[in-house]
Amino acid sequence: MKKIIDWTLILLIFAGITLLGNMIGYDIYSWGAVPGILVLILIALAGMIMEEYIPVNIPAVGYIALIGIIISLPGFPGSEQVVTWTNDIELLAITTPILAYAGISIGRNWADFAKMGWKSIVVAILVFIGTFLGSALIAEVVLRIQGII
Repeated sequence: MKKIIDWTLILLIFAGITLLGNMIGYDIYSWGAVPGILVLILIALAGMIMEEYIPVNIPAVGYIALIGIIISLPGFPGSEQVVTWTNDIELLAITTPILAYAGISIGRNWADFAKMGWKSIVVAILVFIGTFLGSALIAEVVLRIQGII
């Protein structure tokens, strides 16, 4: 039960940061985003609980994705309302706290990461470079297609 309470508190912190990011970054000052955030919290919490208590080796993100897909499918009871509620939340407002948490997590475990050896550091650097170059390439193509550059 303590894990569920801890997860809920972390998800509520993420929700607050997401709502703040929604307001600051996207000028969405709507209380209409709150039901969508609550739905996302419940989906994430359900997925984490399922990972913990179902004896199948599926990560929580798999359960979370499955639940999210199912409850937003046309024809599923309440799916239209779920989609309406979550439309008020910008994706990048959600990713900001998640990436910040990932960064803190990596920074906190940097010594453990370094113990994996120099090869893992080389792989990480190549992944970072590849991600940057891939993003830049996609941005370049899209901006050229749109005639902006």
